[in-house]
Amino acid sequence: MARAASRLTALAEELLSEPLPVRIRAWDGSESGPPGAPVLVIRHRRALRRLLWKPGELGLARAWVAGEIDVEGDLYELLDRLSGFLWDRGADAEDAVHPVRDPAVRAFAAGLLKLAGPWPPPAPPVEEVRRRTGPLHTRRRDKEAISHHYDVGNDFYALVLGPSMVYSCAYWEDGGTLEEAQRDKLDLVCRKLALKEGDRLLDVGCGWGSMAIHAAREYGAQVTGITLSREQAAHARKRIAEEGLTDRIEIRVQDYRDVADGPYDAISSIGMAEHVGSVRYREYADVLFALLRPGGRLLNHQIARRPEKDEDAYRIDEFIDSYVFPDGELAPVGRTLSLLEEAGFEARDVQALREHYALTLRHWVANLERRWEEAVRATSPGRARVWRLYMAASALSFERNSIGVNQILAVRPQDGGSARLPLRSRAWTEQPKTVQAAEAEQPGG
Repeated sequence: MARAASRLTALAEELLSEPLPVRIRAWDGSESGPPGAPVLVIRHRRALRRLLWKPGELGLARAWVAGEIDVEGDLYELLDRLSGFLWDRGADAEDAVHPVRDPAVRAFAAGLLKLAGPWPPPAPPVEEVRRRTGPLHTRRRDKEAISHHYDVGNDFYALVLGPSMVYSCAYWEDGGTLEEAQRDKLDLVCRKLALKEGDRLLDVGCGWGSMAIHAAREYGAQVTGITLSREQAAHARKRIAEEGLTDRIEIRVQDYRDVADGPYDAISSIGMAEHVGSVRYREYADVLFALLRPGGRLLNHQIARRPEKDEDAYRIDEFIDSYVFPDGELAPVGRTLSLLEEAGFEARDVQALREHYALTLRHWVANLERRWEEAVRATSPGRARVWRLYMAASALSFERNSIGVNQILAVRPQDGGSARLPLRSRAWTEQPKTVQAAEAEQPGG
């Protein structure tokens, strides 16, 4: 009988009529595939049972999270090769390998079944979200989804994100560090919002408080930050106290739909709107519009996907939905703009930061890999594996232009239509005038 790696390689190549672009090392010690290629290590044949039970991405993800498959060599290269080999074939190819009507698929499944060992497959890893019930994006369900993603340990996130504790796309220039790029992103948001001393800022999805701290410390804003994560809120309050900013910043565990103390001069929503969902997005836009004073500005920083030929065919990615962002949804940037305008906003600027997010993710992956043992102790082996795969695959998606990220600056117009922006409105491209910078220019400063 052929050894496992050779048999798996042959099955894959027979199914897809192409040479396998990666090397396989199987649980019996056998190896097969092109020399020098990154190695897909199949540590246990349970992984095959998972794939047979749940074909495609979710079966592979379960095996990865459980530690039954691994990678030796460059993770990005392996994902890139497998992406082109398995998933970048379009709708026609998907139709061609339908599991019922294609004999090649039946032969592939039969071959896997012989190698897979005793049935049935093991239970999904504990890191997988269990079955959810009820309508999407109720307050209760959103809170549970946010807790799954963010309440996995502040120490773990500190290892991945670094000292900035910013969990969104940084704003890079050549030669900068992650911390410098994250500081520059926060400052870019503040400049777009034209924050000044005493302005009321609502930070929706405030995370661990980094935006609130920057706006209060550097621009003198009075900030209200809201999050659904109790762990985030506790960490943010601790940081704010250490900075001596408790008189300028309030952190609440609160749903955006429950904020009732407007009007605010400005609203920032950075990496939060992906959680809102298509069924609630217009409501989200209406709520933020109502919370702004006339002439106030919204900065919406949000990941976007490419449009589908048939938008009704869009489905949430199974791995992301089951292990990373439960109920998270991405929309094309044009749809987001339309919904904001339907709510009454005037869109004044859109800045694409796609390449910046790819670079940010590669730095986060490097942080995780460099401090892997600490990260595992801070959460769990499976959770650390989830984040490594999710961030590496996401970096490639940004680089390939499969997804993007955009900052939309929108204004609630005043009566009569004025947006209260200068004619040359991109003032944020100039040198920032923070409170600290202005004080330094004073005599004796």
